Amino acid sequence: MLKINPIILVILLCAALSLASSVAVLAADPAGATTGSAQDVIGATSGSPTAEDIKTAEKSEPFAAKLADTVGQNRIGVNLVWTLVAAFLVMFMQAGFALVETGFTRAKNAAHTMFMNFSVYAIGIIGFYICGFALMYGAAGAIGNLGGTPTLAGGHEFAISLFGKKFGLFGCSGFLLTGQYYDVMVCALFLFQMVFMDTAVTIPTGAMAERWKLSAFLFYGLFMSMILYPLFGNWAWGGGWLSQLGANFGLGNGYVDFAGSGVVHAVGGLCALAGAIVLGPRIGKFNRNGSANAIPGHHIPMAILGTFILAFGWFGFNPGSTLGASGAGNLRIALVAVTTMLASASGAAAAVTYMMIKVGKPDPTMAANGMLAGLVAITAPCAFVTPGEAFIIGAVAGVLVCAGVAFLDKIHVDDPVGAVAVHGMNGLWGVVAVGLFADGTYGGGLNGVARNVTGLFHGGGFGQLGAQLLGVLTLCVWAFGASFVFFTLQKKIMGIRVSKDDEITGLDMPETGLVAYPEFELR
Repeated sequence: MLKINPIILVILLCAALSLASSVAVLAADPAGATTGSAQDVIGATSGSPTAEDIKTAEKSEPFAAKLADTVGQNRIGVNLVWTLVAAFLVMFMQAGFALVETGFTRAKNAAHTMFMNFSVYAIGIIGFYICGFALMYGAAGAIGNLGGTPTLAGGHEFAISLFGKKFGLFGCSGFLLTGQYYDVMVCALFLFQMVFMDTAVTIPTGAMAERWKLSAFLFYGLFMSMILYPLFGNWAWGGGWLSQLGANFGLGNGYVDFAGSGVVHAVGGLCALAGAIVLGPRIGKFNRNGSANAIPGHHIPMAILGTFILAFGWFGFNPGSTLGASGAGNLRIALVAVTTMLASASGAAAAVTYMMIKVGKPDPTMAANGMLAGLVAITAPCAFVTPGEAFIIGAVAGVLVCAGVAFLDKIHVDDPVGAVAVHGMNGLWGVVAVGLFADGTYGGGLNGVARNVTGLFHGGGFGQLGAQLLGVLTLCVWAFGASFVFFTLQKKIMGIRVSKDDEITGLDMPETGLVAYPEFELR
């Protein structure tokens, strides 16, 4: 009797069943070329509509109109989903900031530094929800990639008239997302802009780490999320006066900042500079003769991991700022991703090269900051420059961050993580880079100006560069100036620095009630 291996028998039966099913049913569509047809537009909830179903539907609503509506809704739906996914990536950057800042600071303050990065997320959401979003986007106007957002177009902007032109200062609609702002597309924009705002809010936590009183920090979080960030955000992105420099005065396309070198990073970095100056340096940072002492971080692997998380999240930060993955012109998203990646690499490489020349060692901390500096610098021009120019912008940022850290030490500004150099200095550099390198192939219609964004090096003249320089000046006056006033008043009213004893022993227990590493003796 013929014996057949059971395994072979099972294989033969499966093959026979597979062959039979391929004959009995319609062919599969592994390439996706034939899946989806006009019948799917009808919107049947189960099964496929019959020819009779289509005829019946045609009587109540013309098929072409139904097709157009469905295609339009699907297009906006894709944009909505991409915008939310990008926002989720940016939200994850909060973990990156927490790891970088905690790794670059001392073990005795790890819980305090981590808690600042944690709590600023919640504080930022609350402040932006109450009034920050309304001040920033209360009269932004329709955003085509999000369905025209007609509710935004109906908002009111507080403006003044100068030189016969309207200067928008802040929005007056959308507080607490009530009324007409209770809208799906407005909610998508709110979430996306909220995580951008939270990036700016968290930057000073690094520059002011290891001596900042937690109660003072909490009030700062509300100031940044409700006033400082939203007002400049309105001027640049919410239809305010900086964005209209092109339409009103012929300065290129007005102030252009694709994903926030200025709006997010320079605002946060300049606020950090003001705070670090008012707060003063850590005990032991500077000697009586003015020389600086290195205060090493306690966990460099943690900081490097945080850097990679930030670099990953940046693919939501920059490409996500298209506010949609489909639609006319938004295939540019691929270039945005590539310029972002190239600038991060050249920034890290330039920082390593600079440190090798300067001290003979690569210094992993400066390599990490170099990568972040390249990312910060490319954030404004990422959609408007060639890959080669992105590489140059990132390389300049890598050198600038190393020189910036050394300069801050010379003027006795103590920044434990290099936040001012990474975000403040390179945020401003990214804003200027738009006016220099924008190649004129993208950006038509931006800020109400038909021509593409074109910088000085590509024949655009000084118009775009002039708008960018006015943006830099405004950032320095507003972000630094208003922050300096805020921290100075806060210092006099409630105090912003912990006691000397607490700073020496560590802030974890006195400020948070627990220590990050109870198993070890901390110092």
